[in-house]
Amino acid sequence: MAVRPFLYLGDTVCKCVFTSVQFKPKLHMTKAYRQFKRYGRFKVEEQSPKTPFPNNYVEKGPLYFGKLWKPFAFTLMFSGTAFVTAAIWEYERIRKKTYWIINQYKQSAIYRTGWRQEMRTWWMNLTEGQKIFAPICFLNVLVYLSWRVPAFQKVMVRYFCANPASSAICWPMLLSSFSHYSFFHLAANMYVLHSFCSLAVAALGKEQFVAFYLTSGVVSSFVSNLYKTACGFQNPSLGASGAVMGVLGFVCTQFPDTYLTIIFLPMYIFTAGMAIKTVMGLDILGCILRWQYFDHAAHLGGVLFGIFWQAWGNANIWRKREPVLALWHDLRGPSKS
Repeated sequence: MAVRPFLYLGDTVCKCVFTSVQFKPKLHMTKAYRQFKRYGRFKVEEQSPKTPFPNNYVEKGPLYFGKLWKPFAFTLMFSGTAFVTAAIWEYERIRKKTYWIINQYKQSAIYRTGWRQEMRTWWMNLTEGQKIFAPICFLNVLVYLSWRVPAFQKVMVRYFCANPASSAICWPMLLSSFSHYSFFHLAANMYVLHSFCSLAVAALGKEQFVAFYLTSGVVSSFVSNLYKTACGFQNPSLGASGAVMGVLGFVCTQFPDTYLTIIFLPMYIFTAGMAIKTVMGLDILGCILRWQYFDHAAHLGGVLFGIFWQAWGNANIWRKREPVLALWHDLRGPSKS
């Protein structure tokens, strides 16, 4: 099966600016050790934030690893809750598939006419992957439009940007995965997600995919916060890139022999396995050289979580959800007739 996404190296290779940053790991680690010895915690030098949007409301503050325990706990709790909710959602969906409900739905559909019937026909003709992609894209567009409202700027910067220096550090890890300030950034992320969404949903199922997508966004944001704290960066980051890279990592690992092409360069054909290795190589290089134009740490965190879920998580976590379903079945009790 051929998939033709716009290969999203970093975010987009055409916009990547390779800035020269002098990296002194030995000096950096020595300074961090001295600060740890003096203050009892790793505290890194603050750097002025660089943002693509007006940073009048960007919070600044001390960066230290002790501040990351709360987002780390949030990441674990949110991930577990997401997959438990997905398992219950799947259980309820299967339970409701009875002949009585199907017959009632068909009878009520007879009286639908006009645009509602056309919308229902259009929706029923979509694949499962497209049905999942549509609400995700709608939410991203809605948040993008909210950035255009000046009165929302303070709220958007605080809650829809991942920033380890912010006082609100947990929920922005999730909300920033639906946030885009640039239309090109939004279009590129949604195009890549649309290209790989159907394959991922077919392999995981729609309930597991939703939990996987949301968790990829949170995990990638946590990795980004961890990297920024280590380097002393206070750059707020936003975008669905981390979650999208999680989907990309899963699909390319699950189907490594799938042939991909670049949308504007269809003459170049390569395998999905080669593509994911190239993307990871660029992100690792960006983290080592501390390029700040793109959030390479978030990209790398999303890809690694996608690979982890394909190699171990799906088989050892999702497929062993019977105790959760049995507990929910006992709590729910028999259905009322």
